[in-house]
Amino acid sequence: MNGCLRLALCLGLLGISGCQSPSRNSGPKFDPRAKEPAVVTLTNLTAVASTNQLQPEWLKPSGKTFTLGPGDKIEIEVLGEAGTRSTVSVGPDGKIYYYLLPGINVWGLTLPQVKQRLESDLTKFLSAPKVAISLRGIESKRVWLMGRLQNAGVYPMGAPMTLLESISAAGGTLASSASGTTEDLADLKHSFVVRNGQMLPVDFEKLLKAGDVSQNIYLEPDDFVYLPSSLAREIYVLGAIRTPRVVSLSKQATLVGAIASTGGPMKDAYLSEVAIVRGTLSNPKIAVVNYTDIVKGRAPDVLLEAGDIVYVPLSPYRYLSKYADLILTTFVRAVAINEGARAGSRNAPTAGVAIGIGTTTIGR
Repeated sequence: MNGCLRLALCLGLLGISGCQSPSRNSGPKFDPRAKEPAVVTLTNLTAVASTNQLQPEWLKPSGKTFTLGPGDKIEIEVLGEAGTRSTVSVGPDGKIYYYLLPGINVWGLTLPQVKQRLESDLTKFLSAPKVAISLRGIESKRVWLMGRLQNAGVYPMGAPMTLLESISAAGGTLASSASGTTEDLADLKHSFVVRNGQMLPVDFEKLLKAGDVSQNIYLEPDDFVYLPSSLAREIYVLGAIRTPRVVSLSKQATLVGAIASTGGPMKDAYLSEVAIVRGTLSNPKIAVVNYTDIVKGRAPDVLLEAGDIVYVPLSPYRYLSKYADLILTTFVRAVAINEGARAGSRNAPTAGVAIGIGTTTIGR
């Protein structure tokens, strides 16, 4: 067939099916004219090496001596003086009120320091007083143990406590009996510890299933430990969207559907690099997709799985590992806020969390 005849045939068929040369890329093609939107399984997941690593000092007790704070209770008695035994609480202002003394500020003091302070101040009323003091209740130093635990709650921390000891104090993880077998209801792949707003890279599977004591860190006051349910089928949609939230997984949940259920992206969202994080929190995998191409019909939508974290950024990323760290930090903060609110009030609404990253490049 000569070139002119071939060109004529191409032009004649253009209105029906187009005249295309063979593509260099093999595999199925996305047809934007199809009646049903194309949906594909996510395949471009990349394992990332997190910059967040366990620190050796976390495996040792801090060595800090217990200090008093608001809510703590102490028993005080002046030896040899009848009727002086009394249990007092440290007030919200950090002060205690005992005997004839005015309010004494004990916030941040150790028990020996409080004893010395009381003996000094009581000399105004008594001759060479000797004070006995003991701790009767702890409210100022606590750890949060939430999720699928037998007795989840907020626990006092008057002495060094490891992660395993804390889980044991809460009765261990929940389990269900079915057909003569016991199924652990805690999702260890997505369990985490948050300290000062940052996730500690503890591998709960290694700790609780393999007995790896290198994961058994010492907790600090206000640490937040969370073990989610292994039966939950949820997707977390966070970042630069109108209403960050947890989305229940449907039969065929897609990226477009998940983002749409949150009210859609914010005006200045950077939609070319929407991330999907999958896998364990200690060894996550991440895929970056062009959301704009999907909604404009230039690329197929992608299927999501239970536990996926969808993150819409405000700016492009530079380093994939730092992008993943940002997403995981946003995720654990959101979950901690929600679970903490529920612990305080069962009627508390789910908190939406969107952490803005300004206009700077992620990972700069």
